[in-house]
Amino acid sequence: MLLRHIHLPSLTRYTHAAQLQDKLVSALLAHKAHPHSPQPEPTVITAQFHPVYTCGRREVGSVTAEQREYLTLPTQWGQADFHEALRGGQTTFHGPGQLVAYPILDLRRQGITPRGWVHLLEGTVISTCGHYGVKAIRTENPGVWASEQEKISALGVHLRRNVTSHGVGLNVNMDLGWFGRIVACGLEGKGTTDLKRQGMEAVPSVEEVGEVFVRTLAEGLDGVDGVRTMEESEVE
Repeated sequence: MLLRHIHLPSLTRYTHAAQLQDKLVSALLAHKAHPHSPQPEPTVITAQFHPVYTCGRREVGSVTAEQREYLTLPTQWGQADFHEALRGGQTTFHGPGQLVAYPILDLRRQGITPRGWVHLLEGTVISTCGHYGVKAIRTENPGVWASEQEKISALGVHLRRNVTSHGVGLNVNMDLGWFGRIVACGLEGKGTTDLKRQGMEAVPSVEEVGEVFVRTLAEGLDGVDGVRTMEESEVE
């Protein structure tokens, strides 16, 4: 079994990636409803988004019109969209210079518990940062951190009948001012960083970091023998 990797080139709208993700989730759920049909391979979408703030399922319906207006005001870096999401976690930001990775797979098929899945995603981010000489850690707070005070990667997942969606946002080389409009993931007094600000002399592209992340994730999945790159147009 191979882990399929779909990279969405250039900057992508959150809504476009979300629609593709929903299509892949639906295919896995359809197979679970009809087990004799061909089983889709596990897949990871990687992308860079146009600026967008998203809130997690605990905040769906609770973000006021005034808050949305504030988040979508024009800035020196551009203008962000706002969308509600089904993932766990609270409001966060995605934008240029950040790797977004959405793995879509059946945890039961992989023999992974929900808690084990979160642990695997955190470990994959930590290993990806380590590939570039950046030490990243777990703390008592969600996500992956470069220190106790600086988060480098947000994590929020959604499960439906053990099928995963959403995933991680790993900061590579960003305008971190975008995070100033929110209390990132609801944690007062904490900051945000990226790979560039952790002393890297040559900052890799988001695409390169995505390839490392996907390869590392594949190595952590039982029964997965490697990665197969595919185009979005190949998704049925």
